[in-house]
Amino acid sequence: MLRKRNLLLFALAFLPGKKLLAQEQPLFRKADAPVEQRVNDLLHTLTLKEKISLLGYNSPAVERLQIPAYNWWNEALHGVARGGEATVFPQAIGLSATFNAPLARMVAGSIATEARAKYNIATAAGRHVQYMGLNFWTPNINIFRDPRWGRGQETYGEDPYLTATMAGAFVKGLQGDEPGKLKTAACAKHFAVHSGPEADRHSFNAVVDEKDLRETYLYAFRKLVDNHVESIMCAYNRVNSQPCCTGNTLLQDILRHEWKFRGQVVTDCWALDDIWLRHKAIPTREEVAAAAVKAGVNLDCANILQADVLKAMDKGWLKPADVDSALIASLRTQMKLGLFDAKELSPYSRYGADSVNNDWHTTLALQAARESMVLLKNDGVLPLNKDKYASMLVAGSNSASLEALMGNYHGVSGNMVTFAAGLAKAAGPGMALQYDQGCDFTDTLHFGGIWASENCDVTVAVIGLTPLLEGEEGDAFLSASGGDKNTLSLPRSQVLFMQKLRAAHKKPIIAVVTAGSAIDVAAIAPYADAVIMAWYPGEQGGTALADIIFGKYSPAGRLPVTFYHALQDLPDYKDYSMKNRTYRYFTGKAAYPFGFGLSYTSFDYSWQQAPANTYKLNDTIRMTVNVSNTGKFDGDEVLQAYITYPNMERMPLKELKAFKRVSVKQGSTTAVTLEIPVTELQKWDLQQHAWKLYKGSYGIHIGASSADFKLSHKMTVK
Repeated sequence: MLRKRNLLLFALAFLPGKKLLAQEQPLFRKADAPVEQRVNDLLHTLTLKEKISLLGYNSPAVERLQIPAYNWWNEALHGVARGGEATVFPQAIGLSATFNAPLARMVAGSIATEARAKYNIATAAGRHVQYMGLNFWTPNINIFRDPRWGRGQETYGEDPYLTATMAGAFVKGLQGDEPGKLKTAACAKHFAVHSGPEADRHSFNAVVDEKDLRETYLYAFRKLVDNHVESIMCAYNRVNSQPCCTGNTLLQDILRHEWKFRGQVVTDCWALDDIWLRHKAIPTREEVAAAAVKAGVNLDCANILQADVLKAMDKGWLKPADVDSALIASLRTQMKLGLFDAKELSPYSRYGADSVNNDWHTTLALQAARESMVLLKNDGVLPLNKDKYASMLVAGSNSASLEALMGNYHGVSGNMVTFAAGLAKAAGPGMALQYDQGCDFTDTLHFGGIWASENCDVTVAVIGLTPLLEGEEGDAFLSASGGDKNTLSLPRSQVLFMQKLRAAHKKPIIAVVTAGSAIDVAAIAPYADAVIMAWYPGEQGGTALADIIFGKYSPAGRLPVTFYHALQDLPDYKDYSMKNRTYRYFTGKAAYPFGFGLSYTSFDYSWQQAPANTYKLNDTIRMTVNVSNTGKFDGDEVLQAYITYPNMERMPLKELKAFKRVSVKQGSTTAVTLEIPVTELQKWDLQQHAWKLYKGSYGIHIGASSADFKLSHKMTVK
């Protein structure tokens, strides 16, 4: 009897412990546990049906595990996009024109802060909707190889090194600095060889040889993978007949095996449908689902994986282990974002409404807009001295346009400053400033503001394109070419408007051009005393323009693309060979070269420490340049270091390999150090299918553009 009583007491004593253990959090919710252990725990807790449901962008809730729904579809090209109030920074092509990687990182960090704040507000209200998540399908690092491509505005330009450097900084800003954690998750897209044409993108086969593929189209992707970008988006098109989202060459051989990428691969939206419907590369949805999973796709921006993976399993094409392999990368990303942690454990949990479009972010947007604008022509009229001008006309189709500020993939801000508004505010109440739209995009017979221009001391004409005329298929609904451009010309109505302004008087006319691509500036330059390329400058575009025009800021933006004289100078749009494309291979004369941009001041360069004369593969080329401001204004200068190669077949004519933007006060000198690893000089060997450092004579050229070398040095690579 005594023994039974002791056993009962022992059992009763044990029961509370069992109850406590049952209430403990599962391993996948323990924030201090290793990420891989947490992922594996959740993976083995989910049922097969639940796992398959999480393979699509619109992932439903798992109620029994208290996991809320999550929508992966989210954009932040130059600010949190499509999700309501957010700071609108300059479009990506404009941000690239700053040639300022630290600035790009700060911009992206601010975007991530706003995203965290918006996510906190939304989830507190029980909202788990599209465009309110913590991952972003940005940056777009495709090479802007041809000015006809409407989506080129989303990229960082035509140069692989500039693209990798600027986008790499942007990714670091988005993802944050906390080890093992993500502030937000970035995604490099579109993998790969995806630069138009827009109208054919769902069926296009980009044919490219291994040398151009490696040296141009994959360069930035490799750099971002090496720097731990969280996600890669596979593209709509085929590359050498393999669909990007099921082809083993890109996704398996290169991305997973060679580059050791362990992050998430997401499809472009409905790209898997294209494979069986338009490419006709695989006959059925079920077979596409199986091929995508086996190729390494983790998330579908559509519903083929959610709807057809189980059917593929029933036919024996996939196994449960394949589903686990597909899901694990997405779960890892969510773990690093803290989506399974208690909210109070997040370092970003206190971000709220005051973190969105606040004064600091607005100031940063202004800085980015000012640094992005490129002065293409100045016959001495700029900067304007307000004391000398009693009246001004602001006119042109884009002078009061919100579209011309925003670019595509944009947010919405209550602080949008149009060009007309910015100039009016800067001019102040003492100047008689008038506004007249003057022209539209199509009417070549009727114009306004000519008489007003004749009677004003100075005219600012804001013309150019908008994202309705160039952009993504479907979004750029006014484009005659499915989002692309079929000409470099500005709308004929704008050219005629400029002609009429010039014919009316000889007073100063300043032309401001908005666009996300190269355009024919020569058509309007003769009718203007100054020309400013403003891109799509974001919410503070009007203030930034006024600061430049009135001399509060000296322009220093540089062109991230070549401006050609005519499309006839280029190969066929569908030809993906780099021959005669971009400044690296173009043998003609450019209208404005890559890296070009004028200033209100002048700079002299001299060597403080020239490069050495000989280098080997594991060396780093180091040089220090003294930059002296010899003009009458404080200003920024963008030093650009270009390499010229030994005279061998298919070597680039010249190639950017280092740059730095520096501020130098009037009369001062700043020492700028640049470094280039010799490994960066390697080129792809078509015979060995590998990178190779070619021996011979090289040149290092320091200049203000790709066509303006101020210092040169010869060296030998052994």
